Amino acid sequence: MTLKLVIIGGGSSYTPEIIEGIIRRHDSFPVTEIVLVDIKTGQKKLEIIGNLSLRMIEKSAKSIKLSWTLDRKEALKNADFVSTQIRVGGLEARSKDERIPLSHGFIGQETNGAGGIFKAFRTIPVLMELAEDIHTICPDAWMINFTNPAGIVTEALLKHSAHQKVIGVCNIPFNMRHSTAEILGVSPDDVKIQFIGMNHFVFGQKVFVNGMDRTEDVLEKLVGDHFDYSPANIVNLGWSKTFIESTRLLPNPYHQYYFQTKDVLEKDLQAYKENGTRAEVVQQLEESLFELYRNPELRDKPKELEKRGGAFYSDVACSLMDSIYNNKEDVQTVNTFNNGAIPDLPNDAVIEANCIITNHGPRPISIGPLPATIKGLVYQMKAFEELVIRASISGDYNDAYTALLMNPLIGDEKRSKVLLDELLEAHKAYLPQFNSRGELE
Repeated sequence: MTLKLVIIGGGSSYTPEIIEGIIRRHDSFPVTEIVLVDIKTGQKKLEIIGNLSLRMIEKSAKSIKLSWTLDRKEALKNADFVSTQIRVGGLEARSKDERIPLSHGFIGQETNGAGGIFKAFRTIPVLMELAEDIHTICPDAWMINFTNPAGIVTEALLKHSAHQKVIGVCNIPFNMRHSTAEILGVSPDDVKIQFIGMNHFVFGQKVFVNGMDRTEDVLEKLVGDHFDYSPANIVNLGWSKTFIESTRLLPNPYHQYYFQTKDVLEKDLQAYKENGTRAEVVQQLEESLFELYRNPELRDKPKELEKRGGAFYSDVACSLMDSIYNNKEDVQTVNTFNNGAIPDLPNDAVIEANCIITNHGPRPISIGPLPATIKGLVYQMKAFEELVIRASISGDYNDAYTALLMNPLIGDEKRSKVLLDELLEAHKAYLPQFNSRGELE
């Protein structure tokens, strides 16, 4: 029997984490073949990652065939799972997503605000093509997407591509569970959080430890900045007592952008002046990581990888694939169609929710209505996401403008146009849908 995994974006610095996850789960998830795929500009990194992966597999003594290629269509033949971790335009594009909005006095971040919008504009057309290839070449394969913005990308694929076996994953629920465990001094395995909302805008409604409701304990200890509740790419500013007591919800680190906008912007502008954008910091980190990866003696995922903001994405993806393959019917937090889990939202809205994972995919667990305190913002965010998807596919200037205008971090009718025009020009090489309609003459 064969079990084939194809990793799109195989030259990513995160790939050793996937390899480690597959090795650790090999008894229950017996992958027989892994193919790493990348594009020509990523070939050098692909070879470095490929050789490190071979050493990791050799050390593990697991029977896994590994190869790497630039030929995506050939790689997809007979695939059972396809994971996606791409960055269209690379870290240079991310730097523009951060630098240009900051220069106009807006949040500059890779998956929120204007930066997140343009990451979606560049990414959705590419992953739509990939989804079509999967549907044609390996129609039974599950596409596990952790390319950001994961929720928007997953909704675009589920609504507009022929391939429906698509699930989005993010490390934020994973981080929230682990941070909550640290706050309570318990094992993460004993913590369950009832999530409500959408990717990068998800809240924790209830926190349970071994079945006991510990929500109040967590909220009480979250006040202030005593616990670093954020991944490496988000500076922790802490939460006020009034905010926590009023909402009665566990925020996620990305909520700082929406509820502490002025403070975050000031901090980001200061960091930008002192150290450059986060993308530039990551570029330096990537260089040091790949220097480590080149070492022929290295046979494990280095600890330094955890300094990347998306660390543990891969662990989440590996757990998901394991559960699908074994029809575990366990509970994991993924991005999928709402299907009535939150009655306030359409069935075909993609939400980030606790789901029962089966070999037929995720089955969202009913959550109930949105709390009154966040209902309006969740509606706005979901409507904004739909505008981003529409513009990504149509390549229409007016669609792109309304997407920026309706984002809570922008929302300025004149400056939205200035920001849009500069970002369209900066990313022209990766926006063929706008080019083909004459928007970028």
